[in-house]
Amino acid sequence: MDVITKFIKIQSKGENDIIDLTNHISGKIKESHISNGIVIVFVTGSTGALTTIEYEPGLLKDFPDMLSRIAPNNLNYEHEQMWHDGNGRSHVKASLIGPSITIPFNDENLLLGTWQQVIFIELDTRGRERNIVLQIMGN
Repeated sequence: MDVITKFIKIQSKGENDIIDLTNHISGKIKESHISNGIVIVFVTGSTGALTTIEYEPGLLKDFPDMLSRIAPNNLNYEHEQMWHDGNGRSHVKASLIGPSITIPFNDENLLLGTWQQVIFIELDTRGRERNIVLQIMGN
């Protein structure tokens, strides 16, 4: 079994920016020349998250709206009391979604559903340059 590490750099616009990573990931798998296996996708940092979604306008609005109901802007967050950086809710949301996802692939193609895309969601209150780490494993 081979293991290859690849990186994707992205620039987010700020809170609730959702970026489709599917084609980036597919390209890195093809570069790796590993035909069958899994790819672990991981975002460094504690205010970004990864998941899958149907990348369409309704869900691009519904998903952040749902998160704002779970961790609203107007709550008191202890993180904010400690650091005064205004992103306590960002940490809570990112913890719920998580920093990584594992996806199988076959013949260098991600095994995703027809309407399923891999997304990064920026949860910090400001835009950031993000590093996405891929561990591509297989043969």
